[in-house]
Amino acid sequence: MSSRQPHLSARLQGFGTTIFTEMTRLALQHSAVNLGQGFPNFDGPEFIKEAAIAAIRAGHNQYARMTGIPDLNRAIAEHQRRFYDLRYDPDSEITVYSGATEAICAVFQALCDTGDEVVLFEPFYDSYRASITMAGAVPRVVTLRAPDFSYRPEELEAAITPKTRAILLNSPHNPSGKLFSRSELEHIAALCREHDLIAVTDEVYEHLVYEGTHVPLATLPGMRERTVLISSSGKTFSFTGWKVGHTCAPPAITAALRCAHQFVTFCTATPLQHALARAFVADDSFFTGLTAEYRARRDRLCDGLREIGLGVLTPAGTYFVMTDIRPLGYSDDLEFCRMLPEKIGVAAIPPSSFYVNPHEGRHLVRWAFCKTDEVLDEALRRLQKLRVSTSS
Repeated sequence: MSSRQPHLSARLQGFGTTIFTEMTRLALQHSAVNLGQGFPNFDGPEFIKEAAIAAIRAGHNQYARMTGIPDLNRAIAEHQRRFYDLRYDPDSEITVYSGATEAICAVFQALCDTGDEVVLFEPFYDSYRASITMAGAVPRVVTLRAPDFSYRPEELEAAITPKTRAILLNSPHNPSGKLFSRSELEHIAALCREHDLIAVTDEVYEHLVYEGTHVPLATLPGMRERTVLISSSGKTFSFTGWKVGHTCAPPAITAALRCAHQFVTFCTATPLQHALARAFVADDSFFTGLTAEYRARRDRLCDGLREIGLGVLTPAGTYFVMTDIRPLGYSDDLEFCRMLPEKIGVAAIPPSSFYVNPHEGRHLVRWAFCKTDEVLDEALRRLQKLRVSTSS
């Protein structure tokens, strides 16, 4: 075997994915309560599961249309009209993927040439930088700084060069829980228009907003025609393992995205698409109930972490909360999160791995609250040891 490291592997090393592997291993090894990985420990609604079973029994088990089954594309279009007054043609402007992560990869494969630059905000979802790099493009980061995770407008403006192709925006934002403000969105939109940039918006947590209102960037003047909107049924309907995501974009951009999607997965699980066509047209009560349930989980975990002595940065959205570990005498998130499973019996995620400049997040830890009350309460019970050990 050649001793030379594969080229792509060398380029992607250190991009943070090993953190999830390591934290999962430690959680399993020590039977820890896992508040690290962002997936619910409960299923989504029964009516969606039953629709998937019915689709399997009805014989919807072969390849689907590459762009998404017509019923799902129409349901997504209706969802966008209903919640945001965004009107997309289901056949020429909406595409279904095997998860939002595949959509992110396809976007940069389709839109970027070698040497193009993409501006994104750190901390970032780990696949962003990898997807940009695999497309031969170059990531340029702008830092969101705790405690409010705002950015400095001059830093964003300076990050844009003649090589910039796109700005990537995630709101509500993982891992910080930040909801970008209207003024921030208007600033980003103005830069996109001024420099003729594409906006790529990851909005998978669009229905998990507790403070303020989610405003898609595509709703701002002049932005629909230059925005690729990405979302995911996994977060909204609590079926993360189904891996069904979608994009909404103008026809010319959509055509390019489909060229990439065709040669990545080609199509997405057929019976699951039939089930989610039912989900997207659920009553308003489903969506308001989802938000209320997650707000209660957020408050439960935030209150408990605050009582233990952590500096809680209450999220406006998503199902993650960041905490400052310095009040408990810790200053290194990696060291803290490696200690937690063995000594405390809880797993969390060190967010410094989601930074190009890791010192910006070294004092923070991310916790997931997409768990049942019983799991959250057990985690908080175990975490009481931190308060005891600190005060002794």
